[in-house]
Amino acid sequence: MNKQYKKWFGDVELTKELLILLTIGGCYSLSVALSNTFVNIYLWKQSGKFMDLAIYNLMVVIFQPLTFILAGKWAKKVDRIMVLRMGVSFLALFYLSVLFFGERAHEFLAILGALLGVGYGFYWLAYNVLTFEITEPETRDFFNGFLGTLSSAGGMVGPVLAGSVISRFESFVGYSIIFAVSLGLFTIAVLLSLMLKRRPAHGQYFLKRIWKERKTNQNWNRITIAHFFQGLREGVFVFVISVFVFISTGSEFSLGTYGLVNSGISFIGYSLASRLIKQEFRKPVILAAGVVLYLSLFLIVFHPTFPKLLIYASMIAIAYPFLLVPYISITYDVIGRSWKASEMRVEYIVVRELFNNAGRIFSVLCFIFAIHFFPEQKSIPILLLIVGAGHTLIYFCIRNIRIE
Repeated sequence: MNKQYKKWFGDVELTKELLILLTIGGCYSLSVALSNTFVNIYLWKQSGKFMDLAIYNLMVVIFQPLTFILAGKWAKKVDRIMVLRMGVSFLALFYLSVLFFGERAHEFLAILGALLGVGYGFYWLAYNVLTFEITEPETRDFFNGFLGTLSSAGGMVGPVLAGSVISRFESFVGYSIIFAVSLGLFTIAVLLSLMLKRRPAHGQYFLKRIWKERKTNQNWNRITIAHFFQGLREGVFVFVISVFVFISTGSEFSLGTYGLVNSGISFIGYSLASRLIKQEFRKPVILAAGVVLYLSLFLIVFHPTFPKLLIYASMIAIAYPFLLVPYISITYDVIGRSWKASEMRVEYIVVRELFNNAGRIFSVLCFIFAIHFFPEQKSIPILLLIVGAGHTLIYFCIRNIRIE
């Protein structure tokens, strides 16, 4: 048993709380893998308009940071675990609403986007703070890497299973089944959260003070700007690529195949990244991965075909783990060494997410502007090449960060 433990986890000591947090993250990832991509296709099939998808995703990225601010206050003054449960509950409510609205879901884009954004805000604020509290500097690379491995494993099973179920049923029956399964997974996550010790907090909520900390703490200033550029790519790509896949094949099962290829290779990528990346090589690895992510765009922006999209999926599946594992670790290290980090960790997480979502909001607004004033066939490829540079620009923000 000890040899098997060493084989999988190396010399990392796993606590009960760390394992529970990983399991909750795994349930979340599987649910997202099953449903998230298909929600966009569900709405696309109902309206056939990029503008509708943009509005829905804009509502998500607007309500997410607003909720982060409120969730941060509650996490600071009440309890982190309660905030986590709020997040999972709103995510469950989102899927209940999708099921309730059914084939009229495209008429309620603002409501659905707001529910999902609120759910994400509560969930990720709590999850990030708990990650900060439960992990240590020596276990963070492992935690981030293993969580990525779990996400990839869920991504391997989820899209193919969902695509198969959806394709097997007529109309939108398959979608209803998959959304119901996601609802069940969030219920499991709530039950698992009951096993985590309550983490009540007392004290003032100094959000403005941590925002102003960027003026005197250059490491903190650089990492927040990096998160803006991270969001710049994520805002549009989260829905455009899935539509490209669906348009090129007309099949939900093909979308599942795309997810399987992406997550299968990503599974290997996260496993390698968590084991191979040493602290002194974090920055060069981030640069290399960012360049690969940008170069991959040229495969798909002008003439996206399904074979090209599968190659694209493979390239980003290798690049993302090698960018995100060291990048997230650097972020937590910067926060951990910043002013009053132990007391203000919630505020640091909130400010970080405000910058991340500001990038996403700017990205989606640019998309809406582009398709409103210019032909979609010409404007979308150019826009993707502009906002797609976001992850490459991360390196130029973090290269001068010094962790003493």
